[in-house]
Amino acid sequence: MTYLTKQYKFCAAHRYWNPNWSDDKNYEIFGEDVRIHGHNYILDITLSGPIDENSGFICNLFELNELVQSHVLDVMDHSQIQLDIPWFELKQPSTENMVVFIWEQIKSKIPRPANLYSIKLRETPTIFTEYFGPEGK
Repeated sequence: MTYLTKQYKFCAAHRYWNPNWSDDKNYEIFGEDVRIHGHNYILDITLSGPIDENSGFICNLFELNELVQSHVLDVMDHSQIQLDIPWFELKQPSTENMVVFIWEQIKSKIPRPANLYSIKLRETPTIFTEYFGPEGK
């Protein structure tokens, strides 16, 4: 099986807060991240699939770019995630939740015969989350 990874970048802000917890508990769990802050995210979309004999590609990258732009980047870039994206209304804007959101936005729209294999989202140089879908790897 062949894998192709395309990388994208976007900027977004968020804050962590659980309204069911006390202020002290929020600060204990989230620390300074209870304040609004932003990140320059790096998003890796990895596809798997057969190589087309005519193009030599797993997927037409122009189609993938349009898909990611309209369903992910246009939604998330320069947003305050938990306020601007309804999906996060009752969820923390963590990278763990963000990769699930991104997966749900694009999984069914990936041009066939390619398949969405994984999503990797880097929040900082030392923190990233990888997701292989609800069934796992």
